[in-house]
Amino acid sequence: MAISAVDVQSLRKRTGAGMLDAKKALEEADGDAEKAAQILREKGLAGAVKRADRENSQGACYVSVGESSGSIVELRCETDFVAKSEKFVALVGEIAKAVAEKGPEAAESFASSVDELKITLKENIELGKVSYMKAEDGEVIDGYMHLQSGRGTVGVLVKVKDGTKEIAHDLALHVAFARPSYLKRQDVPEDVVENERQTLITITKNEGKPEAAIDKIVTGRLDGFFKGVCLNEQAFVKDEKVKVQDVLGKAEIVEFALVVVGA
Repeated sequence: MAISAVDVQSLRKRTGAGMLDAKKALEEADGDAEKAAQILREKGLAGAVKRADRENSQGACYVSVGESSGSIVELRCETDFVAKSEKFVALVGEIAKAVAEKGPEAAESFASSVDELKITLKENIELGKVSYMKAEDGEVIDGYMHLQSGRGTVGVLVKVKDGTKEIAHDLALHVAFARPSYLKRQDVPEDVVENERQTLITITKNEGKPEAAIDKIVTGRLDGFFKGVCLNEQAFVKDEKVKVQDVLGKAEIVEFALVVVGA
């Protein structure tokens, strides 16, 4: 049967397929648009399988915060061009809002939408990190999203007890720029601390420091290590003369989540 240009254009708009691919699919489906769309989807997913091994270190994240819950969702792709595209940015936002409202399981319901984006944009696209927080009585959650070229590249959530949204937001901003790995020094795994201690001992010995002074020097340098990786001990980004724990007042950081796209 004859396939009209209008039908081809309609299918292209719906699926994102090229003109020739859309026409061939309509011919194969005898003009049935639904069957043609399914044919294109199946062929597109077959192509997506071939792309699955390609590196996808680009992408976008989105932070969504409600009254008592929040989420960060990362969507990964291969190129900066796709990461900035309207459809890509819109989808990661939709997923994040659903997760913030319904919980992390909500991300699974977007599997078909991710598949469709793989076909349309012809890249290895997949869901990356998904973080979710829910506030209990006396707790508040807020977040921060660093934007670059119209899409989120760093996302942060912070939960605070006996504090305000403003404090949580300021702390989220701090985390985005200071990139702590842990909340407090007690959270740092023992093997990580010991590895750092041995490294510092070697450095100190190589500097020719007296043997009797090595323990004291290493202890001081280890304190500096904790100040770099532990949120509570970092110099506050808005006033580096004070530590984060000093600006909290009666408030307490319960937890934080940091997502850096591609990391």
